[in-house]
Amino acid sequence: MEVEDPIRVVYDASYPVLVAQLLAICGNHLEAEEVVQEAFIAAMTHRREFLEVANKEAWLRTTAVNVMRNRWRRARIFGRIVPRLRQDVAFDVGPDARADHVAIVAALAQLSAPIRETVVLYYIVDLPIVQVAQEQDIPVGTVKARLARARTQLAGLLGEWETDHV
Repeated sequence: MEVEDPIRVVYDASYPVLVAQLLAICGNHLEAEEVVQEAFIAAMTHRREFLEVANKEAWLRTTAVNVMRNRWRRARIFGRIVPRLRQDVAFDVGPDARADHVAIVAALAQLSAPIRETVVLYYIVDLPIVQVAQEQDIPVGTVKARLARARTQLAGLLGEWETDHV
């Protein structure tokens, strides 16, 4: 009997969850899939290190978020160099998304990237505040402030959506 590859086991269990989490951060299903795939490539490239990590899903999520941040950084730099070529990327949540899901992703898209990442890690990934702070390398107080700011902003944004779609 053939032993299943441990990275494959993690992939089968974590890929859809990670894509959903990254989709909430970046708002584009294709980009979410790509950065999660790049995280798994990093896991295969650094196999020994990856297999020794206690929380493999957290390692993959952190890697995927860092890949996404690097993409955004390069896009920002490119946008400054060639401003006429840069256009904002439309959020694409996939063809089967429900209207309320689209509204939430659109509202998240209006938050700044650091606040959006904090919201996703806390509310969607369901990490405790201390772990969110560790993953983002920020103080616990900053996490709490970002969450408070996000709740206020999202309440306004989603309240507007509800009145338009009721």
